[in-house]
Amino acid sequence: MRKRAARAALLLLVASLGPVEPLAAHDVDVTSVARVFLDEVGERRYVLSIVDLQVPPITDPAAVLPADCSPVDDPAIRVVNGVEFACDTPLDADDTLLLPWRLAGVVVVARWSDGSGASVYFRGAGGTVPVALGDLRAAPGSGTRVAATYFVLGGEHILLGIDHLLFVLGLLLIVRNLVALVMTVTAFTVAHSITLAASVFGLVPLERGAIEAAIALSIVMLAREIVVADRGIIHLTHRMPWLVAFVFGLLHGLGFAGALGEIGLPERAIPLALLFFNLGVEAGQLAFVLVLLALHRLVGRALETRLAHMRPAMGYALGALATLWFFERLPAVWGG
Repeated sequence: MRKRAARAALLLLVASLGPVEPLAAHDVDVTSVARVFLDEVGERRYVLSIVDLQVPPITDPAAVLPADCSPVDDPAIRVVNGVEFACDTPLDADDTLLLPWRLAGVVVVARWSDGSGASVYFRGAGGTVPVALGDLRAAPGSGTRVAATYFVLGGEHILLGIDHLLFVLGLLLIVRNLVALVMTVTAFTVAHSITLAASVFGLVPLERGAIEAAIALSIVMLAREIVVADRGIIHLTHRMPWLVAFVFGLLHGLGFAGALGEIGLPERAIPLALLFFNLGVEAGQLAFVLVLLALHRLVGRALETRLAHMRPAMGYALGALATLWFFERLPAVWGG
């Protein structure tokens, strides 16, 4: 229901974009991602452990494991949530685990008996998540594969994160010329890149519940600025939108970091994965902005007067939706 309301508000808000004249004239993260561990505990013996207790348990291990593997029950190894199994031959690059979950994807952390390991994201395919052991045996994989995977994940996060998109849209509703627009979007980009990297490297603490609630409040603030501008009241947001975009971009970067924390990063390619996740976010953000500007070019000129009158209503719609999100997220601030 919330996603439908968000999409409806988004369509209404698009119509309120005023003219952008030359000079004068991504719960809302990449969700449904589980994390599991695959440990090699002996000769041809393995343990698959499920970290996220909210995903369904594996009730039919035979459907998950390769054909030459079968579950075992070893009293010396206590598997709280998962399955221990043995194989006729060691797991190799041709084997696949079929996790029986309807998820966006799964991060599998493999720890092999020789001391090597890997952390790889596998995308869901309908009702299962295929885990190709070849990717895990090859450590984090080639740089090209890591870059492509995390670029797509970054783009998906921003395009599926309705709250981040609506914040960008709120900025567009306030900015009125191309130079200010470029400065504002650039400031937002630089800011969230800083806090995303700082959080990933442990320099900034990540309180997920408080951050998500604060992101909703940032949209409420922008909505208010859209409304008061129609009354001729000009604040710092209107005079220096790039500064406001930078400040709140720092906050949104922590939101991106929370999503990336759910997905995980390959241990041996953290800088590369982080870089391309951020580039994916920027690509998705730029695509969103360009689509809105193109729609304005198509319909804005003919309906310019009507759109100007609709702007306050769109501000109220944006604020109401963000207020709803804030109260939905508020219990998580205290761990509720």
